[in-house]
Amino acid sequence: MAASQTLPLHTKMLMPQAGINRAFALVYACAILALLYHHFIGLLHSASMVSIFLLLADSVLAFMWATAQAFRMYPTCRQVFIEHLEHYAKEEDYPGLDVLICTADPYKEPPMGAVNTALSVMAYDYPTEKLSVYLSDDGGSKLTLFAFMEAARFAAHWVPYCRKNKVVERCPKAHFGSSNTHRFPETDQLQTMYQSMEERVENVVKSGSISHDYITKEEESEALSRWTDGFLPQNHPPVVQVLLENGKDKDVSGHGVPNLVYVSREKSRDSPHHFKAGALNALLRVSATMTNAPLILTLDSDMYSNDPQTPLRVLCYLLDPSMDPKLGYIQFPQIFHGINKNDIYGGEMRHIFQALLPGMDGLGGPMFIGTGCFFWRKVFYGFPSETLEMYQNRQVSHSIKSREVLAMAHHVAGCKYENQTKWGKMIGFRYGTLVEDLYTGCLLQSEGWKSVYCNPKRPTFLGNSPINLHDCLNQTMRWSVGLLEVAFCKYSPITYGVRYISLLSGLCFAHSTFWAIWAIPITIYAFLPQLALLNSTSIFPKTSNPWFWVYVALFLGAYGQECLEYILSGGSIQKWWNYQRAWMMRGISGFSFGLVEFLLKSVGISSFGFNVTSKVVEEEQSKRYQQGIFEFGVASPIFLPITTAAIINLVAFLSCIAQAWKLRSIEDVFIQMLLAGFGVVNCWPVYEGMVLRTDKGKMPTKITFISIILAWVLYLVSSFAL
Repeated sequence: MAASQTLPLHTKMLMPQAGINRAFALVYACAILALLYHHFIGLLHSASMVSIFLLLADSVLAFMWATAQAFRMYPTCRQVFIEHLEHYAKEEDYPGLDVLICTADPYKEPPMGAVNTALSVMAYDYPTEKLSVYLSDDGGSKLTLFAFMEAARFAAHWVPYCRKNKVVERCPKAHFGSSNTHRFPETDQLQTMYQSMEERVENVVKSGSISHDYITKEEESEALSRWTDGFLPQNHPPVVQVLLENGKDKDVSGHGVPNLVYVSREKSRDSPHHFKAGALNALLRVSATMTNAPLILTLDSDMYSNDPQTPLRVLCYLLDPSMDPKLGYIQFPQIFHGINKNDIYGGEMRHIFQALLPGMDGLGGPMFIGTGCFFWRKVFYGFPSETLEMYQNRQVSHSIKSREVLAMAHHVAGCKYENQTKWGKMIGFRYGTLVEDLYTGCLLQSEGWKSVYCNPKRPTFLGNSPINLHDCLNQTMRWSVGLLEVAFCKYSPITYGVRYISLLSGLCFAHSTFWAIWAIPITIYAFLPQLALLNSTSIFPKTSNPWFWVYVALFLGAYGQECLEYILSGGSIQKWWNYQRAWMMRGISGFSFGLVEFLLKSVGISSFGFNVTSKVVEEEQSKRYQQGIFEFGVASPIFLPITTAAIINLVAFLSCIAQAWKLRSIEDVFIQMLLAGFGVVNCWPVYEGMVLRTDKGKMPTKITFISIILAWVLYLVSSFAL
């Protein structure tokens, strides 16, 4: 015990930039107030639609900047000391861990991705008798079940191989695909087994049926026989299949293996499913009936473990007697593999995970971001459980294959189980939005739970990021709808959160939920100054006017701060440039479509559904992505705002250059020219896709043609309005 008092499990430190951030915020706030004062004075003298739009744009920018400063007041970094853990607890005293993995569609989320994720966590440096892995197959596909039957067989070889040889990369695909992999005597044999498994699974997915030659056990044949003609993805009974049971199933070395359970909750066209939150709640209940581990890890199907000691890092917080007893969850960052050299779509989201979330860690803790998060199971029971089998401290004594346990597991996976209960409202993951992660995290913190952001040097989890612009923008649109649902709900962070969490934490959540309103200033500044320029109308101060320098200072200050934060987090100038360009594209397209979709949904005109982002990668598309070439290819309306803005900015910039050459003066429209030029530089990949490219990933001619018409219409309208 004496050693445990002198050897800390973790340390916490305020980052040195905190003081600089606070000073900069004070100066920048004065500049913003000055600009808003300038707008109001201008409106009093001569109100016009242009001045109203500019005030709207700058007011939204001011609001988003102000809420973003909450992230920058107390940026925190932490360090854990796994080597000290032995002084605080023995392995047999570690809490049990239930891993919950979600997948939804075997054609958009290839089953081998989920298999690799499951195998990577089954091989954790954690007692096997305390480890269980549950897969939620919300697509209800026998193809996914077959893939996990194969995974169960392979796990008997993979888990002992990793532990015996102290393998670091415990995702089979990453291990065998790495050029740095150390070869052990069993490596070639294991690789052959893995490739054979991969081939069988991919053949099954491609054909849509399972060959009898692949079925080796009667138990497997019986499980797959549940898929009858009436078994449909959106209408089927619950399926709970135990594939591996610790204590009964052994690996090739004779040791026990972690539990592995396949779950496909009941679906009915008459019952709401609540998307991913509903799937996670079904897993919460099924796991509670079987193993009821105190500790839970949530993972997306493509987010595999990259560090076998991750659970031990978590214990450095959970078992630390100095930690707040209301610590509810530990969030790890999302890190993505396969990102091309310069990250052309800003898919790393480095600024969020390396700059903003550490800022929340210094407050009440980071938000829950959907994957890579460890929870105490008890946090999901805000009130005493309504049913005995769900009681959070209940000990499970029966075999998970027993009739009693399986009957209860099927019962709690039923679609009617939640009727007349508090599930999704006060218990479990919360319903009412497409972004159940942020909403759940916000409400948990409102109830008094705290969280920690753990960001070690070695990425703990690695996942996939979209490699084409269409998927990026659709993903952004889906997030926007969900975030706005939270922003304007009863428990909005801007009203409820700032009262029940803290002012700064509430502002952090509010900043995230109002992401979609970035569409307003980005769209206004992408079109209005340029259309005014085409009509020879000046809407900004001249270069000789002192207010000109306020605009310059605000622009350079905001961009300079973000660029500096990005570089200090380990990014490059080129990556930062691509990140801000992708953010502009998301703003004018994904955010705009999401904002409109939310407004239509609010008045009952539209009902937005959940669409799984495809994880399938085409070879030619992947090749272009690795070369840094933008992927358009699809004739989607979501490209129209981008291409229309690109055309208007180019024409406006060229006309201004021509005017400057003729009149030798651009003092009146200098800011507008800079904005148009800035737009042209950012839109260069769009011009390439519209005019210079001939490959399949180019911008469809139909989109280009419609954009030209839209640009012409906007010009005609502006010629009457300006």
